[in-house]
Formats: sequence, C-alpha cells, structure tokens
Amino acid sequence: MRLTVIGTGYLGAVHAACMADIGHDVLGVDTDTTKIAALAQGQAPFFEPGLPEVLTRNNRGGRLRFTTSLQEAADFADVHFVCVGTPQRADSLAADLTHVEAVVDALAGLLTRDSLLVGKSTVPVGTTRALARRLAVRLRPGVKAEIAWNPEFLREGFAVQDTFRPDRLVVGVTSPEADRVLREVYAPILAAGTAYVSTDPATAELVKVAANSFLATKISFINAMAEVCDATGADVVTLADAMGHDARIGRRFLSAGLGFGGGCLPKDIRAFLARAEELKVGEAVSFLRQIDEINHRQRRRTVDAACQLLGGTFDGQRVAVLGATFKPDSDDVRDSPALAVAAEIADRGADVVVHDPKGLDNARAVLPGPAYCADATEACRDADVVLHLTEWSHYRDLDPAALADVVRAPRILDARNALDPALWRAAGWHLRALGRPASVPQPGTSDARRVTIPQRGAPESAAPAAGSPLSRAPK
Repeated sequence: MRLTVIGTGYLGAVHAACMADIGHDVLGVDTDTTKIAALAQGQAPFFEPGLPEVLTRNNRGGRLRFTTSLQEAADFADVHFVCVGTPQRADSLAADLTHVEAVVDALAGLLTRDSLLVGKSTVPVGTTRALARRLAVRLRPGVKAEIAWNPEFLREGFAVQDTFRPDRLVVGVTSPEADRVLREVYAPILAAGTAYVSTDPATAELVKVAANSFLATKISFINAMAEVCDATGADVVTLADAMGHDARIGRRFLSAGLGFGGGCLPKDIRAFLARAEELKVGEAVSFLRQIDEINHRQRRRTVDAACQLLGGTFDGQRVAVLGATFKPDSDDVRDSPALAVAAEIADRGADVVVHDPKGLDNARAVLPGPAYCADATEACRDADVVLHLTEWSHYRDLDPAALADVVRAPRILDARNALDPALWRAAGWHLRALGRPASVPQPGTSDARRVTIPQRGAPESAAPAAGSPLSRAPK
C-alpha cells in the first residue's frame, strides 16, 4: 500500500520506517527541512536503538522517502497517518491540539480522492469527532474522507520492536471500510498473532490515556510506599517483590525510585484531568492530581536525601550526577527527573557535573548551568557525593572499588534502586537508596542481625522555593 506519515518526530519517524519495512511504500512529511534531510540519509534525529538500520535499509530499498510538501503527500496516497505532537498547553493542563488541527485543515483542502486519515497522536477523548467536523467542511466537493484513531503504545528505547511486535493494535473506526483498510495496513503484523481491537474512536482515544494513567498510578503507588519504608525501616524492594508474586498485581512498574518523566506520562495524565473536568467528570480521575504530586515529591525527596549525605548543605560540595535522560536507552530529556534534581542542587550551591551515555547534548541545551562530562569516571572525580539518577546499564557495570579511588568521599545515592547495595558497601561506599534501610541483613541467618551504616543526619529541607526546578510541576 501507499501510506504517508505526517510528522516525523519520535513517533512518526519510527512509524514511517517500520511501515516501509513491512512492505509498504511510505512518504514521510515534516516542515523541518533539517530533520527531513537527515532522515533521507538514514540518520535518526534522536537516539533510538535499531532505527538507523531500518531507515537506511528502506531508504536504499526505495520504499521510504521524505518531503516537506503536504501537496505531494495528498497526491501520493489515500491513507495518511497523523503523528504530530500534542504537548501540554502553556496556560493549562490541557493538551495542545494546534498541530493536529493544522494538519487536518491543510490536508483536507488538498485531497482529490476518497481518503482515510489515521490519527496516532495521543489526544483527549472526543478529538476524532471534532476533527471529523473540521474535515467535512474543508473537503472539496465530491471528495469523501474519514478519520480513524489508532493510538501508539511505544516505549522509548524499544520503539522499533514495539512497532513490529506490539502487544495489541487498537483502532477506533466509524465504518467497516476504515477497519478493512487498517487490517490491510497491519496485515503482516496481525499475521504474527498480534491482538487486534476494533472499536469506536472515543474508546480508542481513551485506551491510550487510561493505560498511561494506570502505569503512572502504579509507579507513584510504589514510590509512596518507599516513603513509608523510609519512615519505618522497611525495604521497598522486598515489599515490591512480595507484592509482585500476586498475579493480580504483578512486579512490572513496581520499582521505586526517582519517578517518571518524559514526553508522555506526565502531560498525558494532566491532559486527562483537564478533559475529564471539561466533561464534568473530573472527580472520577481526581486521584491523578495526587499521582502527579507523588511523582514530583520523589524529586524533592532525592534532593533532601543527597543533602543529608552531605551533612545538610550543598554549598561548596561537588556532586556527580549519573544520568540526564528521563529513562535509559534514550536521549530524551523532556521533563527529566534527573535534570530537575541536578538543577535544584546546582541552585542550592553545589558544583554539579553531569554524565549521560546519550543525552548530554540535549541536556546541555535545556540546562546549561552544570558541567557536562562524556566519561562517567571523570564526572565522579573529586565528588563529595555521587547521585545515580538514570538506570543505564553502564552505571550498573561500574566498578565501585575503582570508582572509590576517584571520588573525594565514597558516598552514593541510588535514586533508582538499581545498584547492588552489598557490592558497593563492600567496596567502602556509604550507599543510600530511596525506600531501603541503611542497614544490611546478614545473609544465611534467621535472626537477621544487622550491620548499621552510620549516616550523617540532617533534617529534611523545606519545600523548594517558588521558581526552583522542583516547584515547576503544574498545579
């Protein structure tokens, strides 16, 4: 089939490349000439494992091209995937649909034959119906077009494999013909046994935001339990393991730590709140406000824990930050908890040095204040404390004994609960982890004797002042 993908950001570039790889002829469209030129050369404008290879393979195979012309897109195909961004509005929690509306408005006037527009962006429930009305009044006489919604469920770092082998495909359609077309588009993927859910557009729109809201709730729940564990001496990792054995709960997304960030979960739950209030059902999802607050409180708790490790002040202290991206295997620093912590610590007087395997350039662009270092060991040189803020495998593989020889003081805060406490403590480190006791049960004993790691105590700092990096969560 001939397909267009309008918008070649993270979602669109991956979708265009993968649709070409399963055999379609695909034209990617974007207004960013630099991005289009890079994609045409097989260069992804962001880090995503496996994407450059798929781009190059299909560029050379002639199945994938890129353009800045929407007219060319209208002439090229009858199925158009809309993959432009829906960021949070600057003046509210709601999603900004400006880009989606602009694509539908512009494309409608260019269509000369019956077409299907397929939205993949994350949008508030009711968007498809509203866009259909906009489309209908802008079509040329005699031209028919329909809008369907096909939400994406990509995980950054796994987007290529999630496109080829998704756990489900959800389509919201208003006619059997639209359903037939989408089944044909995804035929190679469906042949592999992927679950296919065909429903109405409103339900399809809700599936995405409901799924993200549930994941955010699960993450914030275990982070709330980490707070309780810190107050009682319990171990949140053991707690999560025990809970995870319950098949009704499961262990995934029950990893306590610094919390979630990125371009999806935070803005999606806020947009869901805003839309629910517009629909007069805001009370039904009011708990999402608390989820958002718990998530941001983890950042404040991380800063407070780091301050405690330093005896109560950041002034004149050298802090090594391991991780800048919001998650590993990505260069995405949007709403990054790691960068928020780094910014707050720098504001409090620390000398901050940041390392990240892939996100340094993006981090430097949004937070120019700290120093950035391309080598993790060098970033830790002469550090008074090391903060592990993004769980790259690179950091788990560090040799704690060798790193102890580089730092000024062997103190580390594991804000992701991803390091082996016994290994680091055996190498002489004073390790603090969110939701985990500072004392270690002795293995192989029933009386669980404990070896206590002394901490230099300091009262938790007050809530961040207005304008600080940790106070910028939308209310």
